[in-house]
Amino acid sequence: MPTAAGIYYFAHEAENKTRPPVILIHGAGGSQLSWPPQIRRLHGQRVLTVDLPGHGKSDGAGRQEISEYALDIIAFMKALKLRGAVIVGHSMGSAIALNLAVQHPKQVLGLGLLGSGAKLRVAPTILDLTANAGTFSNAVELVTNHSFSEQADSRLKELSIKQMLETRPPVLHGDFLACDAFNMLDELPRIQTRTLILCGEKDMMTPPKFSEALRDGIPGAQLEIVPKAGHMLMLEQPEAVAKSLEKFLNTF
Repeated sequence: MPTAAGIYYFAHEAENKTRPPVILIHGAGGSQLSWPPQIRRLHGQRVLTVDLPGHGKSDGAGRQEISEYALDIIAFMKALKLRGAVIVGHSMGSAIALNLAVQHPKQVLGLGLLGSGAKLRVAPTILDLTANAGTFSNAVELVTNHSFSEQADSRLKELSIKQMLETRPPVLHGDFLACDAFNMLDELPRIQTRTLILCGEKDMMTPPKFSEALRDGIPGAQLEIVPKAGHMLMLEQPEAVAKSLEKFLNTF
């Protein structure tokens, strides 16, 4: 897989110029593998799935501000000569997408927000546990346990824990600091691009009320609640999420 502006990415139908590019941005401590194949390889879509700096196979340090990650995505787009893209983000990735829509609106053709919120406050316990390398594994287990619904396959949780443990502790801690400081509640009316919001029915990290507030704040936004899914809705219900995203993307 190629690299652009220091960001490692997976490309699906990259040469399909008939479709607008779609950039998938993972959440805190994640990587491109946070997105299942059904979404990384959306049928008929031009999809670029990134590893943010310090995550997955991308080198460098992670960031501690959402705006800094947003600038990384802008640099990535410039390196690939992309004038605009539909930005689809999960959790912290959705915060990056919202920042881009407000601060760099000309580059954002549309928004897909999964497990999102205008504010993403992080429990002090998680911040404390991720700040200490000795309690890092406890933090990962705690976050994972709150990221899936009770119906989720135990193997999904095990794989999620394994992948997050591969993230360096300072990177995950920085991600959660960035999320905790994030607040765009007053900026939502400025977003004028088409927006799809997806939320797991059983999401404990960003409950549906967070997504409802986004829908009410972003002009014209549409909200879909995904049944039998928690915060990691795209992993628990990949077919349903892929179908909703594909329908949305086909409106462009």
